[in-house]
Amino acid sequence: MMDSNSNIQIEIPPVLDSNIHSSSRRSISSIQSKNSLREVNISESGSKTTTRYGSRRADSEGFSVSQKEINDEDARLVYVNDPNKTNERFEFAGNSIKTSKYSIFSFLPRNLFEQFHRVAYIYFLVIAILNQLPQLAVFGRGASIMPLAFVLLVTAVKDAYEDWRRHRSDRIENNRLASVLVNNQFHMKKWKDIQVGEIIKIHANETIPCDMVVLSTSDPSGVAYVYTTNLDGESNLKTRYAKQETLSKTPENEKISGLIKCELPNRNIYGFQANMEIDGRKVSLGPSNIILRGCEIKNTAWVIGVAVYAGRETKAMLNNAGAPSKRSRLETQMNREIIILSVFLIALCTVISICAGVWLWRDKKELDYIPFFRKKDFKKDNESDSDNYNYYGWGLEILFTFLMSVIVFQIMIPISLYISMELVRVGQAYFMIRDEKMYDEVLDSQFQCRALNINEDLGQIKYVFSDKTGTLTENKMEFKCASIRGVDYSGGNASSHEEHVSHPIQVDGKLVRPKMEIKVDPQLIKMLGDRKDTEEGQCLHNFFLALATCNTIVPIVLETSDPILGLIDYQGESPDEQALVYAAAAYGYTLVERTSGHIVIDVQGERQRFNVLGLHEFDSDRKRMSVILSCVDGSVKVFVKGADTTMLSVLDKSSDSKTVSLTESHLYNYSSTGLRTLVVGMRELSDIEFGKWQSSFESASTALIGRAGLLRKVAANVETNLTILGASAIEDKLQKGVPEAIESLRMAGIKVWVLTGDKQETAISIGYSSQLLTERMTQIVVNNKSKESCRKRLDEATALAHDSSLPALIIDGTSLVYILDSDLEEQFFQLASKCSVVLCCRVAPLQKAGIVALIKNRTDDMTLAIGDGANDVSMIQMADVGVGISGQEGRQAVMASDFAMGQFRFLVPLLLVHGHWNYQRMSYMLLYNFYRNAVFVFVLFWYVLFTCFTLTTAITEWSSVLYSVIYTSIPTVVVGILDKDLRRRTLLKYPQLYGSGQKEENYNSKLFWITILDTLWQSIVVFFIPLLAYWASTIDSSSLGDLWTLGAVVLVNLHLAMDVIQWTWTTHVSIWGSIVVTCICVIFIDALPMLPGFWAIFNLASTSLFWLCLLVIPIGALIPRFVVKVIVQRYWPSDIQTMREAEKIGENLGFSEIEMRQVLEDNNHPTRRRS
Repeated sequence: MMDSNSNIQIEIPPVLDSNIHSSSRRSISSIQSKNSLREVNISESGSKTTTRYGSRRADSEGFSVSQKEINDEDARLVYVNDPNKTNERFEFAGNSIKTSKYSIFSFLPRNLFEQFHRVAYIYFLVIAILNQLPQLAVFGRGASIMPLAFVLLVTAVKDAYEDWRRHRSDRIENNRLASVLVNNQFHMKKWKDIQVGEIIKIHANETIPCDMVVLSTSDPSGVAYVYTTNLDGESNLKTRYAKQETLSKTPENEKISGLIKCELPNRNIYGFQANMEIDGRKVSLGPSNIILRGCEIKNTAWVIGVAVYAGRETKAMLNNAGAPSKRSRLETQMNREIIILSVFLIALCTVISICAGVWLWRDKKELDYIPFFRKKDFKKDNESDSDNYNYYGWGLEILFTFLMSVIVFQIMIPISLYISMELVRVGQAYFMIRDEKMYDEVLDSQFQCRALNINEDLGQIKYVFSDKTGTLTENKMEFKCASIRGVDYSGGNASSHEEHVSHPIQVDGKLVRPKMEIKVDPQLIKMLGDRKDTEEGQCLHNFFLALATCNTIVPIVLETSDPILGLIDYQGESPDEQALVYAAAAYGYTLVERTSGHIVIDVQGERQRFNVLGLHEFDSDRKRMSVILSCVDGSVKVFVKGADTTMLSVLDKSSDSKTVSLTESHLYNYSSTGLRTLVVGMRELSDIEFGKWQSSFESASTALIGRAGLLRKVAANVETNLTILGASAIEDKLQKGVPEAIESLRMAGIKVWVLTGDKQETAISIGYSSQLLTERMTQIVVNNKSKESCRKRLDEATALAHDSSLPALIIDGTSLVYILDSDLEEQFFQLASKCSVVLCCRVAPLQKAGIVALIKNRTDDMTLAIGDGANDVSMIQMADVGVGISGQEGRQAVMASDFAMGQFRFLVPLLLVHGHWNYQRMSYMLLYNFYRNAVFVFVLFWYVLFTCFTLTTAITEWSSVLYSVIYTSIPTVVVGILDKDLRRRTLLKYPQLYGSGQKEENYNSKLFWITILDTLWQSIVVFFIPLLAYWASTIDSSSLGDLWTLGAVVLVNLHLAMDVIQWTWTTHVSIWGSIVVTCICVIFIDALPMLPGFWAIFNLASTSLFWLCLLVIPIGALIPRFVVKVIVQRYWPSDIQTMREAEKIGENLGFSEIEMRQVLEDNNHPTRRRS
């Protein structure tokens, strides 16, 4: 995108060809007007021809693949209309695509292989295998496999359904039809059968089946209009061009042959380098000559092209990859706790095995007869002939005891936790997507959750790194004012007299006018009409002529309800260029038509045609673009526009230094009010200069090696000694709600850093209007051009920041060049950490990523990056959480992001509401899962102590298996999705409450160990109350096992119910339903005669003591927890608990401001990365 103040811009495919002979003498059917049409024709001069050229800009850093120059070894050779010769070595891919992952035969092994990348699954697989050994068979062989099989099955079904949908989509795509040249006739052919080298004909509104070089179009000038929405999400029309050498060829009537030498397949959708040899001539090909797969032909009857990349080698397929996988911080902490639980599990098993070894050694003489072990088999009549059971000796028995302990206590590691986390995240994403507060009515776009595995990270963000243009602002440009020949036409006192002026023109017998009306300066309008023949009038004419021609805009005439009235819609990829062309039209310079070789401008009622002799498009190195035109007076002029930082250096200041000085002053004033500026200049080329440029360009454009650099050099040589025409100023308005959003984020303890390519004055102005900067802040500016000066300035700035209460750091990209990746990084970090606001201007994309990395590497704080353009992709992917804005600059940022939305202000409900809820829910769910499984494991552990460490179990094997999978899993998922600790209104009204996530109040090591201690007590109650109650009875172990199972299930569900904050009918059904389902399962298991414990529950439930135990167990287990909660919330309440109580009793929600501000003050200091 052409951006006057942006250091690095989005790459735009060139709109005009690099080497096309314009049809200067061809009649223009689309322009029939009563006004005179003056056609410039200078081909007779000999030295000047109507050949149109366009330089290739350098690719952006984010898309560096195509920037590598191609040589003969790296080139792909495509023989036009000869697919057999092209593919004789079978080195090129066919056009069939495959986005599916599995086949019928590969699904099972590959899916299992992918699932077992999770270490926990391997752990449970090993447990299941150990249980198959006769010596270690604690559980039934089928029962031991079931938990793992259930989890694997659920995931496999989900993966199979997703892949089936991909298979179906691939089948539909591959069987679409296209018209392909076969034996000099076009025949319909399936997309999957198209080969590289074949000639294809695409009609209007059809989709391109492969990447193809344009040979000819229905337009006489070789232009084709395409939509690239399916490729990059951009909705503006793009133009592609056929080369003049192939434009007139008709494949049906004459054989077309040639050789295309192009770069190897790569992901860069904005770059293409190739040469074509045809009819003995070599011509260069660029991005404007190729149409990519997935694009759609518009406003063009047909396009003929040759396939150069097919199938998986097309740029669309090479870009068919998601954002890098990220893991949430909570999940990383969870893995740490799982390791602790694993160590704890090993410790339990070690204790059991040691105790078993001591017991075996102490009672080794009685092992033949002792209960629970009995080594001898006395079934035979003769006692002396009795055999030993499988007894392997003291050492092996200890080893087997350890392994059996691992099998019995395996659920200490909750296998269902992974499935539960995925389900909870899906549920949370559903409610985020459905949130009407994050729905953009203007773009008709919902919130997008593109990465499910980091939902909870939204509740712990400490730093927000934001782009400016299109993220804080609307990226909808409006021309506001201009400085022309040193005169400021910014309205001033005449602003009240600004008016809308329309200049309707005739096109095809219809009266048309620009779609957008611009406020104009009456004084400037009057001067354009009265002073045409003066030097001042000529300068005004050249200025607006530059605005109308030096761009890549395509005019499209739209129909209206009035049959004799139409609207001209200027389609282009740069909102800046659109604004300037609309401004030129408002002042009487209306762009009517643009083709491959000429531009038609309606100059205040007089139709003029300009042959385009050359075009050097914008690139991020030069930061300017230029067009070479043959004008109506026979002269050849180069018009240049670009950022002031590069334009001022190529001006001829000696000829008019006063104008340059005045323009610089106006530029500063414009930037200070937040306007985006461009400088416009020109110069007239002599015949010799033009001939020299033409020769240099032809040589550079056909070079295979170093082409991009050569073309930049050619452009730089012609863009020198310019006469300044003036400067334009464009307003990019703030998005709705940005100031309020930034203030809310600041109150939440979140530091907002703005990283922009704009110039310093513009960035500061936007900082004030967005309330990022305030009058109370002390601005610290670092704007140096050497490492030593940066070091000195950082020392001064650090001292200044120390003495200031609200320091704001403003630093430019030049300074960051010397700071990042050097010994000054730490000094810069210390300074930035002390500042309330950091504003980085004139920064490149990789510098944005470097700043994010600086904070990530030096602190434990969570980072979020938000942007809308391709130049924000590296920053978005570097941050812990990346958010893309669906704006005017395409969808590159969205496609690389974890979350996507339409407006910056949606960041407030996303973080302060959903982020808070997600973190609170997931934190509780993790601790609860550890708790509920540990309770059951401790019950089994206590029982082992009373059975001579022999690992016999009173609880049936099926209950052990179903406990974590069925009995207690559903309620935690429901609560993890639906529970809300505070209402939305409260969280938005008091942003300081967000600090609980930043300080990890809901999940930390302290809470983990408190949970384990609470679990230990509750397991003691669950085990010993039934044991003591039935100590003197004759009840069997199976009956006790059922009581322990039911007691544990009732306890953990009541424990959960005690913590639920917002009850819904779904919560009631899940909690109480789980208890009912457990009872039904226990009854069913005990009703099966082939299983141990037959009819045990029925005998047990007939006693009153059973029901008394079920009542006493949860009361005794939960009383300590209840007492501690009451004391803590009464004497040491957190902000969350205080607000929750305020919500319940309906009090005025205003409590001590000091308490709330403390959250903000505590969060103003970064948390150093833990060693």
